Amino acid sequence: MTYWQKDIETMKRESLEKLQIERLKETLASASHSPFYQKVFQANGITADSIRSLDDLKKLPFTTKDDLRNNYPFGLAAIPLQQCVRLHSSSGTTGNPTVVLHSAKDLDEWANQVARCMYMVGLRETDIFQNTSGYGMFTGGLGFQYGAERLGALTVPAAAGNSKRQIKFITDFGTTCLHIIPSYATRLAEVMYEIGMDPKKDTKLKTICIGAEPHSEEQRRRIEQLLGVKAYNCFGMSEMNGPGVAFECTEQNGLHIWEDYVIVEIVDPETLEPVEEGEIGELVLTTINREAMPLIRYRTRDLTRIIAGDCPCGRTHKRIDRFRGRSDDMIILKGVNLFPIQIETILMTFPELGGNYLITLETIGNSDEMLIEVELNDLYTDDYAVLQRLTKNITRQLKDELLLTPRLKLVAKGSLPVAEGKAVRVKDLRKLS
Repeated sequence: MTYWQKDIETMKRESLEKLQIERLKETLASASHSPFYQKVFQANGITADSIRSLDDLKKLPFTTKDDLRNNYPFGLAAIPLQQCVRLHSSSGTTGNPTVVLHSAKDLDEWANQVARCMYMVGLRETDIFQNTSGYGMFTGGLGFQYGAERLGALTVPAAAGNSKRQIKFITDFGTTCLHIIPSYATRLAEVMYEIGMDPKKDTKLKTICIGAEPHSEEQRRRIEQLLGVKAYNCFGMSEMNGPGVAFECTEQNGLHIWEDYVIVEIVDPETLEPVEEGEIGELVLTTINREAMPLIRYRTRDLTRIIAGDCPCGRTHKRIDRFRGRSDDMIILKGVNLFPIQIETILMTFPELGGNYLITLETIGNSDEMLIEVELNDLYTDDYAVLQRLTKNITRQLKDELLLTPRLKLVAKGSLPVAEGKAVRVKDLRKLS
């Protein structure tokens, strides 16, 4: 069972940091073969010998999402494309997406990493695992699929949506564990109660893995109460493979971030200097166990902190706290990452619309929703039938771009507030702690 590695998971800090330095030097040597990092390293006089301790990491420049976009599609590949076996990509169509490449070894390590996370929360080969994430370019589906298979669990690749079918699978197959986004977990529980089912009595569910969208501790506890399960937070991002970067243990007090796979930094998002342990800052990650596309000091834009002290579970890898938001304007809704500029780009293709719009994120019932209000131009008709057709057309294009369906409201010119300085485009009213 390569995914259960007690000697690594409980490794003393000195030994763990020694392992990180060795792997970091190997990573730098490998990354220098990519067109992007070759230029960066030459410009900054960087070689593998530049690193003698983890403090030397500060000598290396940051990598950003824009670097991935600007070097689309394969500018960060550190091995020949013929040695890569898979790529995952972001969904945006208004500009270059981000592309992440994987070798066969990368996929094998990723499966181990996810299986390690699942084992940590008590899942075993006797479990029946149902995955409600989308498959395809989204890493949440395949990442958990291969992790659960590596664990040896019977897997149910149910994919997203269709609550009644999900419930049928849960009951017919005896599902014991779900991978699910928090808002959908609440909705699924509601459907169960609506059809007269008590998930605590009528299912074998005991564990769910939740992530991919912001959620409060209160929402987690509500999910646990509704379904009669233990719900564990997971963190992943496609740039770092996908799910499995960090995961809660059974203590549910912070997410262990696997330091034999990544080096963790928390920096001030303005000064980019390290913050004191326990202070909130931006999470920066360096891959140290990836062949095809290593990333050096990647700015995740996620705001969190390192939780000081030892975890009672005995694992020595650092724990990060629940995310407090982002240092950029990316929106995470229903597990989908999107930017206001994607919405603006669609809206501005319609001559019937003015230039002022407002995106409101709000919790309705137990579901997070998006409302887009946009002003009509001052020359446009108020004919109801015409406005209805326009609304339908805009909504369809937004759905195609965002991969979710917002509510769209067309309003008269001058209806929305106008800021004196920078326009306020997003209002987040979701119930988050």
